[in-house]
Amino acid sequence: MSALKKTALTVTAAALLPVLTVAPASADTEHRPAEKKQPIPPAAMSSVGGAQLGKPGTQVSLGPGTPVLPKDLSGRSWIVADAESGDVLASHNAHWRLPPASTLKMLFADTVLPRLPQDEIHEVTNAELADVGEGSSLVGVKEKQTYSVHDLWLGVFLRSGNDAVHVLASMNGGVAKTVMDMQQHADELQALDTHVVSPDGYDANGQVSSAYDLTLIARSGMQKKDFREYCSTARAKFPGVEAAGKERETFEIQNTNRLLTGDSGISPYKGIAGVKNGNTTHAGATFTGVAERDGKVLLVTVMNPDSGESHAVYKEAGRLLDWGFAAAGKVKPVGELVPPKSAAPSSDGGNPAGNGAPAKTHAGAGGAGGVGTAIAVTGGVLLALAAGVFLVNRRWPLRRR
Repeated sequence: MSALKKTALTVTAAALLPVLTVAPASADTEHRPAEKKQPIPPAAMSSVGGAQLGKPGTQVSLGPGTPVLPKDLSGRSWIVADAESGDVLASHNAHWRLPPASTLKMLFADTVLPRLPQDEIHEVTNAELADVGEGSSLVGVKEKQTYSVHDLWLGVFLRSGNDAVHVLASMNGGVAKTVMDMQQHADELQALDTHVVSPDGYDANGQVSSAYDLTLIARSGMQKKDFREYCSTARAKFPGVEAAGKERETFEIQNTNRLLTGDSGISPYKGIAGVKNGNTTHAGATFTGVAERDGKVLLVTVMNPDSGESHAVYKEAGRLLDWGFAAAGKVKPVGELVPPKSAAPSSDGGNPAGNGAPAKTHAGAGGAGGVGTAIAVTGGVLLALAAGVFLVNRRWPLRRR
């Protein structure tokens, strides 16, 4: 081989070597979760609750002796807040508008629950179930069968049943009216990141909320006795199909909130008392929870963690709650959960806060299927929750709707 040919081959091999060695590495990188290209939060977001909450990234003001935030947090958006004072202890992209999945059912319940008597009986029609989205979570509502409003709410809270949502929305005047009612209620709560398209949280173009808004909505719902009881129910009986000449059978349903019931390697969180989880293709996993410890009641919301960790949304929510209880009283708030537009100033002249619930609403303390169920599940650690929620109501005296 001539010297010229040898030189040409050497140069060609040298040129190809980086391509041959880099190509396989690039292919591997595409399959690593840590290397996935992630969306970037807006540079400027809503400043409701404080200017710091409108900034992208993690917002926290650590004081002397305050524990550092957990390292294993991958949620695109999250928030930890004091349910009583409304102080936001820490947040991450709090106002990033993201698909909410079934956590939007909290707004549905907070809007519609007071309008329908629990003991009202309703016969389901084919039309009421016709528009339930494909692949929806269902509790098992069947057409031409009768259910009480109480049964249907159990289906919404425990099994995240879109079938139950559509029936209740029909009883409220239809899906379109219910969506409008929910949007008006979100605006009243100053949950201004929220745009409602479907009452059940099913993926829909333009349907968004934020960790901040979901926390506001949960705080509002937790001031309603029925809401508290449903979201803290671990297990319940649901009516089956009625057969002629036979007594109607029931089947057991279990709450899909794994921090409440424990499942798939997740242990019940000490002090948990609700509220709602969700998961869809576009939203990923979402979760809003409330827990009490040593007289302190905290709210946490996590949206779309992407660590690849099994059940990451529950694990990250638990870590944030642990941090919040350890940091309470030591960390400087970075913002606040604002009151609704119609809230009156508190009697002591402090900042108004609340959700339009009657001022003297007391927490339900027990009974099968209520907060008592959650107390049993968590080993009796919720004994102070009723008092804690009563303090919330007492500090936010509001007009009756």
